[in-house]
Amino acid sequence: MTGVFHTWSIFMPKIKTNRAAAKRFRKTASGKIKCGHAFKSHILTKKSTKRKRGLRAPNHLKACDTKGVSRMLPYL
Repeated sequence: MTGVFHTWSIFMPKIKTNRAAAKRFRKTASGKIKCGHAFKSHILTKKSTKRKRGLRAPNHLKACDTKGVSRMLPYL
């Protein structure tokens, strides 16, 4: 079997992206990870206008959580 060359054998395997995390997180230009707020999808009548307005603002991931999210999103 000399002369047989498999192209797949010379490349490193690709790391799969966690698709659930890819839909929830984005990276900013400064390198921070942006995510959505919780508690803003339903039962909004009992929440104050000020609280709902604050939930519209961008939310950044805490430093302690960035390592885990970066592992789920290797190409972000």
